[in-house]
Amino acid sequence: MLPFLTLNSRQDKPRTRGITEIRGPYYSMLGPRQLEDLLDVGGPYIDWFKIPAPSLALLSSPCIRAFIDISHRHEVKVTAGGLIEFVVTRGSKAVDSYFDALRDYGFDVIEISAGFLAMSDADFLRLVTRAKRTGLKVKAEVGIQFGAGGSSSAEALAAEGTSSVGAAVDRARRALDVGADMVVLESEGVTEGVKSWRTDVPAAFMEALGGEKVLFEAAEPAVFEWYIKNYGPEVNLFVDHTQALHLESLRSGVWGSASLFGRVVTYRDPAEEG
Repeated sequence: MLPFLTLNSRQDKPRTRGITEIRGPYYSMLGPRQLEDLLDVGGPYIDWFKIPAPSLALLSSPCIRAFIDISHRHEVKVTAGGLIEFVVTRGSKAVDSYFDALRDYGFDVIEISAGFLAMSDADFLRLVTRAKRTGLKVKAEVGIQFGAGGSSSAEALAAEGTSSVGAAVDRARRALDVGADMVVLESEGVTEGVKSWRTDVPAAFMEALGGEKVLFEAAEPAVFEWYIKNYGPEVNLFVDHTQALHLESLRSGVWGSASLFGRVVTYRDPAEEG
């Protein structure tokens, strides 16, 4: 609308950095017509649309297909949330059928998570490898909190305790080694369900894996503002669908909180750009 205003540089879609993934219907309702409106407004700034695990099982086939068709018209990839955690309890045949169904529906990205499961690294990696055979992109979700991924209270999560940061980083690295395209850091135990944030955890992931291979769950404004402040506007983030423009205002440098206003910048060397 205001072409004379210079905003921060952003990679064109499909992006490999500065990815914004938004959450579909679960904590709040969202239908296909609402998604159409949302992407008409914010589509250029949204890269992935995630259909959360419970919704994959509860929504009708026409509804899921509508979500996928609308997203693809706006050049947005569709992610299947972590329903694999339920599916795997139904046996290997159910796992095969699930992956085949996601491919046939037209999903673009499969999430492999095990936040609720007492699962070995070897079995987790086997799921990543099996998902990769679908031909879709795979994101492996890892974290330090057992019981992550639901709506447990902070007290309940604290009672479960947390695992080693080094072990989580190692699982993430091994997932990338066997074919995962992206690693997702689960927010529970890090910035969600805790009395004080574990900022050492994202720091360990960034140091070990680099920014382009990690997507951080940050479904609260204070959290994604912290990630922008500490890792710059091209950090990969997962937010609620209601927050897409808020996040983009920070990435672009056009707005921000008191500590970020006017301070979020990018730099492109003209010599490198031709």
